[in-house]
Amino acid sequence: MALRIGSTAPDFTAETTEGTISFHEWIGDQWCILFSHPKDFTPVCTTELGYMARLKPEFDRRDTRIIGLSVDPVANHADWAKDIEETQGTAPNYPMIGDVDLKVAKLYDMLPETEGDSAEGRTPADNATVRTVFIIGPDKKIKAQLSYPMTSGRNFDEILRLLDSIQLTSKHTVATPVNWQLGDDIIIPPTVSDEDARKAFPEGFTTLKPYLRVAKQPGK
Repeated sequence: MALRIGSTAPDFTAETTEGTISFHEWIGDQWCILFSHPKDFTPVCTTELGYMARLKPEFDRRDTRIIGLSVDPVANHADWAKDIEETQGTAPNYPMIGDVDLKVAKLYDMLPETEGDSAEGRTPADNATVRTVFIIGPDKKIKAQLSYPMTSGRNFDEILRLLDSIQLTSKHTVATPVNWQLGDDIIIPPTVSDEDARKAFPEGFTTLKPYLRVAKQPGK
């Protein structure tokens, strides 16, 4: 099943480092970041998991739960966490899914159905496509997804920036321009008339082109 922005995030039940979860129930009415890894004890992912742990308070402030996935048993995750803490300074402080039967990786279109049903004997190269980030809304819809090669570490500051944009634009009829950061001016979409824009932005807006109008960011 091909997943796209707007698709419902597949629900599942899985073992994690914090116990068994039912994914949709676990998300509840919050936002969620699901980020996946091809295998435990891989170098790039080790750095990512440590950084995500340090960044977790920022996601907490945004009412967003974070959860990792790796195509290995939960017991392996616990051993990997020791290495992560030793080398990165912070152990994972969020649940990690053990996807030993490849069920979640397949549900999220990271591995084809023909890839078998066991993580045993698989190498990181076999699971190279299992390196994706999903931003999921409280409505359980996929708001964004990004896939990365194994050799390129993900920029979770950018994921946080993207989350800020998505949360803002889900609440207000606005768009965010290139390199936008929280607090920067926003774009008024062309679908909003000047009359409605004046109501929504009583402080005014700047028209650079009829289709490009900028205004101060509304309250998040």
